[in-house]
Amino acid sequence: MKAFVDIHDVTHVYSGAEDGAPAVEGMTIRVHEGEFAAIVGPSGCGKSTVMKLATGLQFPTRGSVVVDGREVSAPVKLAGMAFQNPVMLPWRTTLQNLLLPLEIVQPHRSRLRKHKAEYVARAESLLAQVGLKGQGSKYPWQLSGGMQQRASLCRALIHEPKLLMLDEPFGALDAFTREELWCIIRDLHAQNKFTVVLVTHDLREAVFLADRVFCMSARPGRIIAEREIDLPRPRDLEITYTPQFIDIVHELRGHIADARAAA
Repeated sequence: MKAFVDIHDVTHVYSGAEDGAPAVEGMTIRVHEGEFAAIVGPSGCGKSTVMKLATGLQFPTRGSVVVDGREVSAPVKLAGMAFQNPVMLPWRTTLQNLLLPLEIVQPHRSRLRKHKAEYVARAESLLAQVGLKGQGSKYPWQLSGGMQQRASLCRALIHEPKLLMLDEPFGALDAFTREELWCIIRDLHAQNKFTVVLVTHDLREAVFLADRVFCMSARPGRIIAEREIDLPRPRDLEITYTPQFIDIVHELRGHIADARAAA
């Protein structure tokens, strides 16, 4: 099967790195179209670097990055991104924050003024799907952290991307809110079938959401294990208490412990 995201034998050294050491080295990751992949590993292993490479925010020192059949040489317009910090503009309403990518990404930028009602309806539909129906007129400071993160997910999806990149999007939330958002992103992925790459420290999160989990070594990061998550879908939160789920989490934890010990 042809990979939708194909990171092949990539080494990357950040410009200006004092020690000149690579963030990732000899890394290969292949994610199929429509797949939900997760990347886990010890702190500082280069997980976020992978996200930057896949979206064209950084370009590899060596190796190749191909997304949807094209080598990445500029920011990837077909990608949506959400981060641990929602980064909502405080002077714009929630709805206006959602529409922001449409003011930047073509062809939506050229269509926005003439078809604004269509885009507003799309934004309101997304808000309703994540439990924020009727909240579009509120400013970010009027929303809780969990509500802001839900809005951030909507903003990442407003231009109907084929690829969704999630960089620790739920890490700053309390456990109950985090699990609620797991279920929301699970349902959005099941409904829309976009490709997802999730970077996370939370092994339970990775196992609950992903089709495959990639484990990275300590810096310089490389893939040391790849685990297919063969738990049936749709998954509900009760599965996280089953022996099969816990065994997979412990297996992944063992890989991370080995990576840290080898650092």
